[in-house]
Amino acid sequence: MRKIRIFEHISLDGVIEHDGDYTYGAWTTPYRSPAGAAALLEAYGSNFDLLLARNTYDIFSGFWPTAGDFPMANAINAATKYIVTNKPDSLEWGPVKGLGGNIAEAIRNLQSTDGPDLIVVGSSTLTSLLLDQGLADEVVLITYPVLLGHGKRLLADSIGARELAFVDTKSTPTGLLINTYRHIGPLKS
Repeated sequence: MRKIRIFEHISLDGVIEHDGDYTYGAWTTPYRSPAGAAALLEAYGSNFDLLLARNTYDIFSGFWPTAGDFPMANAINAATKYIVTNKPDSLEWGPVKGLGGNIAEAIRNLQSTDGPDLIVVGSSTLTSLLLDQGLADEVVLITYPVLLGHGKRLLADSIGARELAFVDTKSTPTGLLINTYRHIGPLKS
């Protein structure tokens, strides 16, 4: 059975995507470093597949295939990409497989197969669905030492509070914290 592991880049105040005029659109850039890339690739694991929403797939397909020859690009390009989409025929960057219809059921079926862990990056709508349906095994938050104030949050407002158990933390010289949590389920009051 495959694990589903959610990876999100997040500010200290819980923003995963700054909105508005994009003045701070590249808010993660100053904190990137070779040490951070190596720690992130280690957190992904040596062998993984990707589970992405269509918008994230489209963004990634415009960058990763031409990103160059380095460990993260090679791993992402080699991974099988499972995409939540209504238009599977338009998927070109592969290896790729479209997931349509009943998304939760399709993901449960995929999760029950043999294969590497499924890494979710970005894909905030999918992240909310996975947590709400109890399909996520781990949440890895790559936390940046910034406060953005407003923007898209990790969970949709319609998703109830979740409980996580701390697993591990790593830090980088630029101040990134890579925190890994096991998803428990709904937060008990």
